[in-house]
Amino acid sequence: MAEQKTVQSKTTMILISFFLGGLGIHRLMMGYSNWWLMLITLGGCGLWALIDFIKIITGSMKMADGRDLV
Repeated sequence: MAEQKTVQSKTTMILISFFLGGLGIHRLMMGYSNWWLMLITLGGCGLWALIDFIKIITGSMKMADGRDLV
């Protein structure tokens, strides 16, 4: 049986990205497999974390499978 991932709340992802963005936790929760890169580089020294934060706010960052945040 295929594993189904739930769509995350946009508000939740904004908060997690703001507070834990440097650890890549928001990417892990959104289903991305490259979240560990943010963990070992501390969010690309904050740059990737900031870009992801802005993309989540504007709605241009979707779940890993292409679904929009709700």
